[in-house]
Amino acid sequence: MKLDILVLAVHPDDAELGCSGTILKHIAQGKKVGIVDFTRGELGTRGTAETRDQEAADSAKILGLHARENLRFKDGFFKNDEAHQLEVIRMIRKYQPEIVLGNAIRDRHPDHGRAASLASDSCFLSGLPKVETIDNGVAQQAWRPRLFLQYIQDTYIKPDVIIDITPYIETKINSIKAFKTQFHSPELNKNPELDGPATYISSPEFFESVIARAREMGKPIGATYAEGFTSHKLLGVDNLFELR
Repeated sequence: MKLDILVLAVHPDDAELGCSGTILKHIAQGKKVGIVDFTRGELGTRGTAETRDQEAADSAKILGLHARENLRFKDGFFKNDEAHQLEVIRMIRKYQPEIVLGNAIRDRHPDHGRAASLASDSCFLSGLPKVETIDNGVAQQAWRPRLFLQYIQDTYIKPDVIIDITPYIETKINSIKAFKTQFHSPELNKNPELDGPATYISSPEFFESVIARAREMGKPIGATYAEGFTSHKLLGVDNLFELR
């Protein structure tokens, strides 16, 4: 299946936190969107790799994704090296996206910045015919996305692009809440199996900060809620009236 947008995320829930509103908006416009998670988030203090698998599947249904895969890289210890790049390139060539969205260029969690570099390098290398990859026994053709953007995560980074997600904020929140073991939820009081040690992201305050960030991103463009992205390259538009 060819996708219009492929989201690369190092942990299940990164895409939901960083760009699920943008995912929802483009799916509503008829675009095909998928996510490839690099790891199963197995080093997370709360939950397990298995619970994260199920939560990612639940979130995919909420978002209406056309595809979601997990490369099962080693959480916390994957590298931006040839072996990992070839696996990411295989996914890029498999789905042939026009646009790729990747992790924040820098962030509180060191995996995020490393994954951002891995995604960026893989997008470039994917366009080189002499880089050989095989999927299901078939040699793949070179493919380079025309645009690579990075969503903004915990650490504030001044965005280069802002997308109004106001009509999709509730569904964005629901997609995040699908990760019941990771984030604060009243359900924790009803199901002790979902509970665990308190973490940076499990407090009610963190969840409120996600909503506050969406408001912060929306303010400069006159939107109630928005998501921001950074770009390595300068971006152009066909006419000034597309800007606001």
